[in-house]
Amino acid sequence: MNSPDELRAEILRLTREFSRQTHQSNLPGYGEAPGRKFVAGQDVVPYAGRVFTSDEVAAAISSTLDFWLTLGKEGEAFEEGLASFLRVKKSVLCNSGSSANLLAVSALSSPKLGNRRLKAGDEVITVAAGFPTTVAPIVQNGFVPVFIDADPATLNGKVEQLDEAFSPGKTKALIFAHTLGNPFNLSAVVDFCKKNQLWLIEDNCDALGCTYDGKLTGTFGDLSTQSFYPPHHLTLGEGGAVNIVDSLKFKAIVESFRDWGRDCWCASGMDNTCGKRFDWQLGELPKGYDHKYIYSHLGYNLKPLDIQAAIGRVQLQKLPHFIQARIDNWNYLRRGLRDCEEFFDFMLPTHATGWSPEGFAWDNSGHRTVCSWFGFMLRVKPGGPFTKVAFARHLDNNKIGNRMLFGGNLLRQPVMVQLKKDRPESFRVIGRTEGADKIMNEVLFIGTYPGLTREMLDYMIEIIQKFCQGKR
Repeated sequence: MNSPDELRAEILRLTREFSRQTHQSNLPGYGEAPGRKFVAGQDVVPYAGRVFTSDEVAAAISSTLDFWLTLGKEGEAFEEGLASFLRVKKSVLCNSGSSANLLAVSALSSPKLGNRRLKAGDEVITVAAGFPTTVAPIVQNGFVPVFIDADPATLNGKVEQLDEAFSPGKTKALIFAHTLGNPFNLSAVVDFCKKNQLWLIEDNCDALGCTYDGKLTGTFGDLSTQSFYPPHHLTLGEGGAVNIVDSLKFKAIVESFRDWGRDCWCASGMDNTCGKRFDWQLGELPKGYDHKYIYSHLGYNLKPLDIQAAIGRVQLQKLPHFIQARIDNWNYLRRGLRDCEEFFDFMLPTHATGWSPEGFAWDNSGHRTVCSWFGFMLRVKPGGPFTKVAFARHLDNNKIGNRMLFGGNLLRQPVMVQLKKDRPESFRVIGRTEGADKIMNEVLFIGTYPGLTREMLDYMIEIIQKFCQGKR
């Protein structure tokens, strides 16, 4: 009879063979993906998707055979690997990027932060255009979001509005996203936060691997967040993380909110790592109450599975290739569509003033960004011969995946309109958010992800060029 080790080895061998035969369409598009043939006009060109090989499948099956299920050794190893890549003190794994934002914002409410904790009614500055779960945790925690406008060229917040948004004694934090893989103006934002003693959360979900002045995004603030949903830079299927940039006091706080709000910091399956499990006296509980059932926060259960972390560990090894593929694909599309500039405004990295086939022109600030793009933005020029909706329909009809810039101007969304009716004091808005409206009305994006082959990129360029030629 085969031993367990022999059986595992045979199962994993068969797993890899099965994956090689059935998952050809999910191989990376950088280089030449063997066995993959794209048929233009018949096959869909996704805007994003899973990119993996038999390595990830084998890792998932191997972890399943262990059947630990909840977070364990794979989760710990993934957290260490991500923190090492980013060069932050700690990464805390959770079940989604949206949950990561919820945990990061909730962490600011912890009494363990002393007089810097946020309380109900405190204000958090954010951006009007973007993904809703960057903003939702502010309201869910009883804080007041203060919306500044977005720049349609960079899709990031207009930092020139920060001083107007600031309210002494009320403003306590700022949460911005590096939209579509474009780092926001970190120099201005970091200086503003330091000057006013504000917490800074970077929503880095679109931007893993981007740099600002040579330093990775997600490492400038107090906390940052990641998403590992399939369209993102690496995937665990579902999954996210909160990165603790410098202060390890946030480790226990974020883990507490993730793990039901408990005060105990023991990992799953472990007891009494503090050495005094039955010696604590907290709150109004009797001395000796089991520390595993003492709760310091109104928390959640937002843990992922160890199986997901096993997949993520393999993906982390490929992350440098994924990052470069996104850069290369964006550059290829930009060069291929340079004849369409009369119809579209194209995205510029923060601090860039223009583009040519030789590269970007930069402002005189001295700051530089490198974007590992989440997508390729096309902003339809107003007053032209077609609208964004007509262009999106054309892409759909030709099986080219495309997306709006998430929620557009979030203030126009039904939930925010209703919130304003129900509780007019629940948020503040700086100015008329005309930039966010332009993003809502004019912007869409197509893919840059590593699963795109050169044939797919050429097809997208051809279809868009022909559409523009027909409008001249």
